[in-house]
Amino acid sequence: MILANVFCLLFFLDETLRSLASPSSLQGPELHGWRPPVDCVRANELCAAESNCSSRYRTLRQCLAGRDRNTMLANKECQAALEVLQESPLYDCRCKRGMKKELQCLQIYWSIHLGLTEGEEFYEASPYEPVTSRLSDIFRLASIFSGTGADPAVSAKSNHCLDAAKACNLNDNCKKLRSSYISICNREISPTERCNRRKCHKALRQFFDRVPSEYTYRMLFCSCQDQACAERRRQTILPSCSYEDKEKPNCLDLRGVCRTDHLCRSRLADFHANCRASYQTLTSCPADNYQACLGSYAGMIGFDMTPNYVDSSPTGIVVSPWCSCRGSGNMEEECEKFLRDFTENPCLRNAIQAFGNGTDVNLSPKNPSFQATQAPRVEKTPSLPDDLSDSTSLGTSVITTCTSVQEQGLKANNSKELSMCFTELTTNIIPGSNKVIKPNSGPRRAIPSAALTAVSFLMLKLTL
Repeated sequence: MILANVFCLLFFLDETLRSLASPSSLQGPELHGWRPPVDCVRANELCAAESNCSSRYRTLRQCLAGRDRNTMLANKECQAALEVLQESPLYDCRCKRGMKKELQCLQIYWSIHLGLTEGEEFYEASPYEPVTSRLSDIFRLASIFSGTGADPAVSAKSNHCLDAAKACNLNDNCKKLRSSYISICNREISPTERCNRRKCHKALRQFFDRVPSEYTYRMLFCSCQDQACAERRRQTILPSCSYEDKEKPNCLDLRGVCRTDHLCRSRLADFHANCRASYQTLTSCPADNYQACLGSYAGMIGFDMTPNYVDSSPTGIVVSPWCSCRGSGNMEEECEKFLRDFTENPCLRNAIQAFGNGTDVNLSPKNPSFQATQAPRVEKTPSLPDDLSDSTSLGTSVITTCTSVQEQGLKANNSKELSMCFTELTTNIIPGSNKVIKPNSGPRRAIPSAALTAVSFLMLKLTL
């Protein structure tokens, strides 16, 4: 009898320890179904290796061919295929800008997500992986941004955009690709056709995708004190070929043309994701990341939505695609809103000024180089669709704020950012989820107590 009780006791203890050590008991059911994201090319390979996923993916692609979303979802087979694929790696996949198979990756991404959108959305989620680097990383890598290490008096008189061109010529790769796009974009085809815009755009894309940011940013975002410098900055992308046209199309029509191309659509979505004016950050940029915004802006150059400076003013920074809202009809309000994301964007303006001044985000700068423009609070913009990058944006912002506060040793106050910082230190946010798990909440604390009670009862029974 005693041996039987001892055996029961040991078995019970073993099961209790297993339950306490299992990931499900520690992390809860919220993690069920979460998968770390992979690039869409790899996700497609994983799907192809599984018969159920590959057959449903082929079905979905057939459903999307020549049909709008409502027609597609009216078909039960199409709807079932979409539901199955939402549980596959294809749903959470992302792409890297400039990757070897970028176009293929983006085609796979949009083949899934175009079926999930509710019609034509104003803002679309970015198919690209979130940017984690900062402007300060570029400054440390190159130390070639405008005015660094120079006498302030000399720096104020110098043409930083000319200096940027000279710096590019000292780098073989930058010099080669810059000479290539200048040659192509300046080559006149006929008296009526000043250049081959398609080839010019391709050469510009190669330059901005293959040349390091410390060179391309310096040419695009150099700070200027006079009109000659600002005009050189405006001429960086050879606007007479790559940007300007005889007439300005309607901005919504231009957006529609852009969204028919997977690359252009992706770059525009990435710009909106990283440069949309945010009301919760110090700089008006999402997660206070200037680098992400500037990279997204540069990523649109060489497409139908190519932006550029509208004039050669050295003081006012205004950029825009080559379009207007004339002839918008009852869509004029939406058109103006789309255009303002370029022409009156405090995030983009602050980011350009920050790079030109050689500064990055600082929560409490002693001598700020410029006055950050706060985002207007007149209207609220629609939120992005729920996806991986959107669900992690809050966490990125909080971590950025917390890190800055800890590094600088700032005195704590009652601001929203610091209260969120304190919250982040005491909670765990599940990747890819909006759910928060408190370390000491839930049934976990009850498990050890129950186990100890049961063990005590068995020990008492054993002694009897």
